[in-house]
Amino acid sequence: MPTTQISLIREHTEKIKPPRALWVPFELGRPLGPPYNSGFQTGVLTGALDLLEAPNGPVLADFPEDAPPVEGITGVEGPVSVSMPDFDEGDTAKLTAKFLEEIDLMRPWYDQSMENRKRTTVGVSGRAPESMGSYIAEFLDGGIPESESDASPASQFKLAIDDLKAYYFEAATAQPGQEKADSDTLSAWFYRDTVAGNVLHAVKDAHKDTEDRTMRLITNILLIPKAHARTSSV
Repeated sequence: MPTTQISLIREHTEKIKPPRALWVPFELGRPLGPPYNSGFQTGVLTGALDLLEAPNGPVLADFPEDAPPVEGITGVEGPVSVSMPDFDEGDTAKLTAKFLEEIDLMRPWYDQSMENRKRTTVGVSGRAPESMGSYIAEFLDGGIPESESDASPASQFKLAIDDLKAYYFEAATAQPGQEKADSDTLSAWFYRDTVAGNVLHAVKDAHKDTEDRTMRLITNILLIPKAHARTSSV
């Protein structure tokens, strides 16, 4: 049976050598390009399906267009506003309290997102929003909580972070006029303007020299994108 696919990472496809693949120069998670642009997305699908006409493979073709910019969105206005506390590295209680307050205030907008979209990407950690906030806050003092499952604490932490970001992004884009915000714009808002973003910066600082190799990898490389890194947490 002839098959075709869309590739987001060209190097991987070159090594795997599937029968037919269309490489697209888009960000991870958006293999068809920006949302709400059905014309452009149809062009991507057509490009992948056209490869079925190739008599044999492997075939790796490049999609000829970059993703078009999303018009009209230059920044994200958060759905809630929580003042940032004065943060002392020896006292994480204030930051934790503000963090949990912000998560709670985000909930109506997250629920609105669920109503609008009939789906969510939150859930990989298996924790409710309030629980994942409390769990992430346990890492603020530099310690690593005991594992609650067969997965390592570092792996559980990474899943909780993925859920936290999805929760905030879905809540923010539930607002009228914010639906088309791209991931770069959302990330800038999240890491710069939210208590949650400040918590992650503080966790990174607290664990930058941890002896746990996996946790050190997550906090130093994966936790904060380079574009949003900074020298101080708050």
